[in-house]
Amino acid sequence: MRVLHTSDWHLGRSFHRVGLLDAQAAFLDHLVATVREREVDVVLVAGDVYDRAVPPLAAVELFDRALHRLAEAAVPTVMISGNHDSARRLGVGAGLIERAGIHLRTDPAGAGVPVVLADAHGDVALYGLPYLEPALARGEFGVDRASHEAVLSAAMDRVRADLAQRPSGTRSVVLAHAFVAGGEPSDSERDITVGGVCAVPAGVFDGVDYVALGHLHGSQRVSERVRYSGSPLAYSFSEVDHRKSMWLVDLGADGRIEADERVDCPVPRPLARLRGRLEDLLEDERLAPHEGSWVEATLTDPVRPAEPMARLAARFPHVLHLVFDPERSEDDPEASYAERLRGRTDQQIAEDFVAHVRGGSGPDERERTVLRGAFDDVRVDSAEREVATP
Repeated sequence: MRVLHTSDWHLGRSFHRVGLLDAQAAFLDHLVATVREREVDVVLVAGDVYDRAVPPLAAVELFDRALHRLAEAAVPTVMISGNHDSARRLGVGAGLIERAGIHLRTDPAGAGVPVVLADAHGDVALYGLPYLEPALARGEFGVDRASHEAVLSAAMDRVRADLAQRPSGTRSVVLAHAFVAGGEPSDSERDITVGGVCAVPAGVFDGVDYVALGHLHGSQRVSERVRYSGSPLAYSFSEVDHRKSMWLVDLGADGRIEADERVDCPVPRPLARLRGRLEDLLEDERLAPHEGSWVEATLTDPVRPAEPMARLAARFPHVLHLVFDPERSEDDPEASYAERLRGRTDQQIAEDFVAHVRGGSGPDERERTVLRGAFDDVRVDSAEREVATP
């Protein structure tokens, strides 16, 4: 069975205030063309269809057109909700849409109920595990701890229990939206940390033939059978080195991957991260290839130059982001606050603040637990409000 694995469309998202709907439409054209030209048997979309719970109308219309075209291609599609989606909104009409071969899996209660397709070698059971917010999903799965590993493990227990009752030789595919240990994140994924932990071990998915993951925006293999497709477009400059693609995977008669290929996605405009003093960036001939790119420029001038954005735009008309990082020694008291915070989590920043106001004495373990709980409560409250919003 030939599987096309994609995820993280983030329909409606912009790139530093540049609208991407045309680029997203071009990607969906490419997706449908690939389905037809490469004789795909099933399309997998592993979450984050939209960029936010209440997407703009233009994004909804784009999604609607994509569903119609996939249905017209008569190729089944299995799709799950991600942490950016409103599962209830995305799942509206799922029963009716399923009649057209579009299988939306947004309800955690259906984790152990697969979409069953068949080819010349028998059945393939495809299980859709939507993003499982631990505090909201723990009741459904009866777990004691509100953690990503606990709820995903319980969901996978249901998958394995259902699979065990199916005929011998039934192949299995799982779609999930999660941060699996070993994956490489970028700056454009929303933090899903719970209790100081965001990643789950890949062993959670033992017992199935292929795991189609979403959430991380870089295409990558966690293992031979556990993979991220990555997002089809770049959504931050941290993705400058990403090769945006979809996985085309052939599952053999025994469930092994007989062949695989990364199908490249259309690139609306290349990205470039430039660093140096303003005059150097304006005069360096080696930077000529980036004059048509979306540019992030980090200026290292000791003193902020006059009108830097306008001057950069004269050479790089698509410059979108400007960063100031003056050349200073590490112990310079003028070192920027942003630089000191770079790469630190909210929890670490809060602990540093406690140490600062106490004159160097950081929080003890009980206080760290309270801080973790506060950050978790804020995130869960936001998720609950998205679920409750009509």
